[in-house]
Amino acid sequence: MAKKKAIISACLLGEYCRYDGKTKQVNEVIEAFKDYEIIPFCPEAPLFGTPRERIRVVLLDGEHRIITDVTNKDVTEMLEKEIIRFIKKNPHADAIVLKSKSPSCGIATTSIVDADKNFLRLGNGIATNIFFQKYNENIIFDEHSFKENKNLCPITYYK
Repeated sequence: MAKKKAIISACLLGEYCRYDGKTKQVNEVIEAFKDYEIIPFCPEAPLFGTPRERIRVVLLDGEHRIITDVTNKDVTEMLEKEIIRFIKKNPHADAIVLKSKSPSCGIATTSIVDADKNFLRLGNGIATNIFFQKYNENIIFDEHSFKENKNLCPITYYK
């Protein structure tokens, strides 16, 4: 019998892949999925390296764009292609745990800013929106909703 599969943000697994070269390991997530086939996920590190310039979700002309913080480079398409490539390689998952507040992985916790970097509201990261389209939304969590609700009840998300 095949193991269940869990896609988990790589930084939650202890990988040093965040923009600042650090990790955000969450032992409760690692322990909960010890019997699963774990598929680490980070769309930013393979494209931009670690450490790297911070990115933000910026609302431009009514559309969410992913913009580098210092150089103001639009990297939206690059990230979309990397996320789609990952999904094609991993079309099935029984659970997905993503990093809150991340411009890639946040679920209703990612800061959405305007062109001048003024906070507008909270929303989803770019990968989260694509994952909600490609996977069953009821299997997608962030590390906080997972820890609060170990029976893996779905969380509310906002588009």
